[in-house]
Amino acid sequence: MNLSSPSDFFQLHNGVNMPALGLGVYKSKDGQEVQQAIHWAIEAGYRHIDTAKIYGNERGVGEAIRNSTIPREELFVVSKVWNSDQGYDSTLKAFDTSLNLLGLEYMDLYLIHWPVKGKYLDTWGAMEKLYRSGKVRAIGVSNFMQHHLQDVITAGTIVPMVNQMEFHPRLVQQSLLEFCRNHQIQYEAWSPIMKGKVLDIPLLQELGDRYDKSPVQVTLKWALQKGVVVIPKSVNEHRIQANADLFDFELSADEMQQINALDRGERIGPDPDNFDF
Repeated sequence: MNLSSPSDFFQLHNGVNMPALGLGVYKSKDGQEVQQAIHWAIEAGYRHIDTAKIYGNERGVGEAIRNSTIPREELFVVSKVWNSDQGYDSTLKAFDTSLNLLGLEYMDLYLIHWPVKGKYLDTWGAMEKLYRSGKVRAIGVSNFMQHHLQDVITAGTIVPMVNQMEFHPRLVQQSLLEFCRNHQIQYEAWSPIMKGKVLDIPLLQELGDRYDKSPVQVTLKWALQKGVVVIPKSVNEHRIQANADLFDFELSADEMQQINALDRGERIGPDPDNFDF
């Protein structure tokens, strides 16, 4: 799909439209800071906000959404169940707590934050119940490797609609990307610009110069052209605007391959298979 604006979307396998560009609010302080960031993002055309229970800012996110001039149904709001809340009953309770903090009538997407061993299948059962209740429009997972996804697909009755993973030019995980594509699971990138480290990669600097864009913009465009949702995080007005300025250029197939070739399997965040839950 050729995306032409920040509010353009990928369609999930249940027909829900997920905006391809979102604002991540990890480490954004609850209250004024997160509210201001969301205000700037919505002004810049973003329609997708990604938070989580563990971020501690759901109340501020909800406040910003309620204060927005954009109708609620045009915004895509995401949160996640944290590891200590996993399990069937505790996930249902955690969802209600998050929804109350957000002050919203429904969520657009709810994710399992990490695959906690011995718990994530029970947690997925609760996610399916929440989905069927209509309180959430789509359900998915985060940090799930292929074997975790296969477990969920085998044990559950609903295939996850989204898998949010660490994804950037140094960590492509192409086989996982293809597995998700084959199962109609939308791939989504957290840390898509490697905490700013893409600025130090010569190829991305060179491509940026070619298109009069920054290495960050080139990287985000590459992800979108690969069919991956991106949620760069910032509380800086200029950066929020710049991260949305991606729709007036297109990388060639050859340039896409050059960026793909930067892959080294290098993680910035924890390894989902060796994470201390």
